[in-house]
Amino acid sequence: MNSHRAAGNEVVASRTVFGAPCWVSLTTHDLDAAEAFYHAVLGWDWRVGKLGDQYRFASVGGVPVAGVSAVEAMGHAAVAWTPFFAASDANETVARSQERGGTTAVGPLSFPPGRAALLADRDGAVFGVWEGELVADWEDWRRAAPVFVQLHTRNAFDAAIFYGEVLGWASAAAGCCEVDYEDERVVLRNEGHVVARIHSGAVEAAPDPAIRPRWQIHFAVADVDACARAARENGGRVLEGGTGAAEAVLADPDGARFVVNSRSAQ
Repeated sequence: MNSHRAAGNEVVASRTVFGAPCWVSLTTHDLDAAEAFYHAVLGWDWRVGKLGDQYRFASVGGVPVAGVSAVEAMGHAAVAWTPFFAASDANETVARSQERGGTTAVGPLSFPPGRAALLADRDGAVFGVWEGELVADWEDWRRAAPVFVQLHTRNAFDAAIFYGEVLGWASAAAGCCEVDYEDERVVLRNEGHVVARIHSGAVEAAPDPAIRPRWQIHFAVADVDACARAARENGGRVLEGGTGAAEAVLADPDGARFVVNSRSAQ
């Protein structure tokens, strides 16, 4: 999959992205309230794009960084932040997920200029796949948007095998992701950049049945404390961290969780 950058009146391919997170999207009950909250907490600006008023785009410095849709527009999906991974063929990716015990919640559906599907892995963690032209140049998006995405799951190695086979990690495909094990986490890199981590605890520990598997989105911010205060002042909650910490787990007014990390701690 190629990302594209405008060059004068031309659109040129910038680099190949395959199997890496390429977009994050929020489902919510109240689009206007979500816009106001994330503008106050993260400073995002918002616009309505080609998909209509039920899907809106956030931007930082003119770079699209995230989307938000009404719950009803995504087949009554749960209120949550979801990472989307670049796929060369959405149908094949969905089929590989189903063959390995994953489930399909939505799609693949056409959202010009591409196709999307909403899936869940064997343990129930929800993720999306995107086939088509990227919303923003991948490198620009990485600088302006999430630091990384992290999967909290019961068994990191089992999860890495599932996602590796479904998304083509560590394959011979151009632009695919490399997988390593570091500090008791599976680490996913694309051209040397950390783009995702999978964590389930110490390698010698038994899988934890109490963990509710989920992908968590991490955004880089200048001031974690300021984001935590803004979240409280605008109807959200601070679930972990804040007040001098390098990161904080926040929830928006609708209950969707996300993480803010200090840029200086990266």
